[in-house]
Amino acid sequence: MHGTPHIVSDVMSHTVAAVGRQASFKEIVRLMRDWKVSALPVLEGEGRVVGVVSEADLLPKEEFRDSDPDRVTQLRRLGDLAKAGGLTAEDLMTSPALTVRADATLAQAAHAMAHAHVKRLPVIDEVGMLEGLVSRGDLLKVFLRDDEEIAEEVRREVVSYLFPGPASVVRVEVKDGVVTLVGHARDASLVPVAARLVRAVEGVVDVEFEPTAADRTTDPVAAAAKGEGTLSSA
Repeated sequence: MHGTPHIVSDVMSHTVAAVGRQASFKEIVRLMRDWKVSALPVLEGEGRVVGVVSEADLLPKEEFRDSDPDRVTQLRRLGDLAKAGGLTAEDLMTSPALTVRADATLAQAAHAMAHAHVKRLPVIDEVGMLEGLVSRGDLLKVFLRDDEEIAEEVRREVVSYLFPGPASVVRVEVKDGVVTLVGHARDASLVPVAARLVRAVEGVVDVEFEPTAADRTTDPVAAAAKGEGTLSSA
């Protein structure tokens, strides 16, 4: 199979707002407002990512502004209390930053975001320099792929390998990202394999199987005896 998954560089934003270590609290808040983002990479030198400062890092200053936390809260939230007194990005940032490489697959980026419960990741090169930013919304762009583009990839990368004619005749239909494989497969054991491979195609929402009218009337015992099978989800 020759298809390759989409990678982060295919969907990331190259224009990114960032701050230096000494950026002030107000500067950070202002930049988040102007860029309509909830987190900013923190850079040093020529652009190496050393941390990320987010809204969550800033909120303790407001939360503890006029309160005197009890001893239990002090012990339980030492990090937040320290950030409540922070004045610069260096004081407030989470470091080291959770980042992703530009050549990572979208699945890898999605896994990293889900595991860390973050909405976006700085994209870095091999030496840690900032290249861009990828967000949850960016990862969902693959679901905007044209149905015919998806169908062509499924035909080329899945059907032509698993169900070559003339023993198998399989047609690919796609509507709103849902792929339907219609037809007859000589080896029914390949159906679940096909399902897995089709779901791996970028932009596929789901996959369904639909036997042809002739196959629906085929005696299943006779078909099994011949070693044949129809496309079904069973």
